[in-house]
Amino acid sequence: MNSLPRTATSDSAAAVAGAPATAGDPVRTRGGRRHRDLTLPPWTFVVPALAVYAVVVLYPSLAGVGYAFTDWSGIGGSSFTGLDNFRTLLHDDRALESVGNTLLLTLAVVVVQNAVGLLLALGVHANIRSRSLLRVIFFAPAVVSPVMVAFLWKYLYNPDAGAGLNGVLGALGLGGLRQDWLGDPSLALWSVAAMVVWQYAGYSMVIFLAGLQGVPAELHEAARIDGAGTWQRFRYVTWPLLAPALTINLMLSTIGGLKLFDQVYAATNGGPGTASETLSTVLYKEAFVYGKFGYSTAVALVLALFVAAVSLVQLRYLRAREVTA
Repeated sequence: MNSLPRTATSDSAAAVAGAPATAGDPVRTRGGRRHRDLTLPPWTFVVPALAVYAVVVLYPSLAGVGYAFTDWSGIGGSSFTGLDNFRTLLHDDRALESVGNTLLLTLAVVVVQNAVGLLLALGVHANIRSRSLLRVIFFAPAVVSPVMVAFLWKYLYNPDAGAGLNGVLGALGLGGLRQDWLGDPSLALWSVAAMVVWQYAGYSMVIFLAGLQGVPAELHEAARIDGAGTWQRFRYVTWPLLAPALTINLMLSTIGGLKLFDQVYAATNGGPGTASETLSTVLYKEAFVYGKFGYSTAVALVLALFVAAVSLVQLRYLRAREVTA
């Protein structure tokens, strides 16, 4: 009995059965030609993205670290200066003041933003008919450009007696509380903090809301049966299980506060004087106003290392106190 060659028979059977051919095995096409399966290994699909990331992120970052030890002016060549930029930073009164402003601004944003976000989350988590609309309204500022928010609040902070917040205070019979909100050195930093809290409290609310929805209803029911009141259920049931959401919110608000730039620069430009100057505005001005790119990258390097150190310590502490249901 005549029979087909073994390879042709196996290829035909594989084709009929729909079995995939292995890499490197010859495959017969309809025209009788043979070719090899050219399946690429999975890692080759990551190479283009890694190449773009290396060019856009890694190389500028490493180059910036190198420029921090030079006197580069942004144009032309540069010479190595060792640790001179960092010594200058330690004796720069404006930079040292900006460190204090940055820490105060971050502390205010972290505490107030998360407190307000938690209260909003508890409110919209309740079984009320308008909760979906309220969630949208409270979250909406978080998707607006920070620069647009800054200009909006600059109008609200208008020092004129009949405009913005001062106008509202006057209409309520509280004219004695009118202030030059952004022009008073003792109020400018806190006015910026209020602006940031207004924009991102809804963002914290969404994260807390996700945590609240993950708390098992059975635990609340058991606590209610045991006679626990509303505060006791929150203190001993809800709050411990909100630890993961609290970790995320504290991390995000801390990092955002330490590197805050857009709202400060658009609203006050670091003023009046240096009352609202932050490390981010200092490094921007040193680079693009005074042309000291080497010094500005040294400030940026210190800021990056400081943010990383604070974040790691904070993450380790917060992770240690998390519990699961």
